[in-house]
Amino acid sequence: MSEYCDSAPGHAFHGPYHEHEYGFPVSDESELFERLVLEINQAGLSWLTVLKKRSAFRLAFDNFDVDLVAAYGDKQRQRLLNDAGIIRNRLKVDAVIHNAQVIRDMRDSHGGFSGWIEAHHPRTHAEWVKLFKRTFRFTGPEIVNEFLMSTGYLPGAHRDDCPVQQRIVAARPAWLRNR
Repeated sequence: MSEYCDSAPGHAFHGPYHEHEYGFPVSDESELFERLVLEINQAGLSWLTVLKKRSAFRLAFDNFDVDLVAAYGDKQRQRLLNDAGIIRNRLKVDAVIHNAQVIRDMRDSHGGFSGWIEAHHPRTHAEWVKLFKRTFRFTGPEIVNEFLMSTGYLPGAHRDDCPVQQRIVAARPAWLRNR
């Protein structure tokens, strides 16, 4: 279970994320996209690095507006790769743009990103990983696990004795609805 419940409280960056976001249900397209982008960018780095750069990511990726990011071309890609405020990894930048295009297309097939997730829920972690790898770029087992835990689709974001866990349970996350 999560050691985050011990280390995050009181921390300038981890504390607010732990207490108000991590594990709570998310259905808003921009918020889901943001979480996916942050998880992708965390790969190989610390979560603290990503949280510290979060406001720069929001600015760089137009507040995670799926339509705007999906339309990025070479000029915007180069702008991102030159932006010292974010993680300048070509594979990650390309994945974000591609994944925005995929999410935009989910509106026709599932009513949006949230509808796509709901249509496939519940699944085991291994099944989710296969589905995400088939659908998105730069989504391995850890990225998928953290994305789904952070948005309330998989349990495990908080320990049962963590005070935040009770608020999450009251919010009826997807993992709890299927018990």
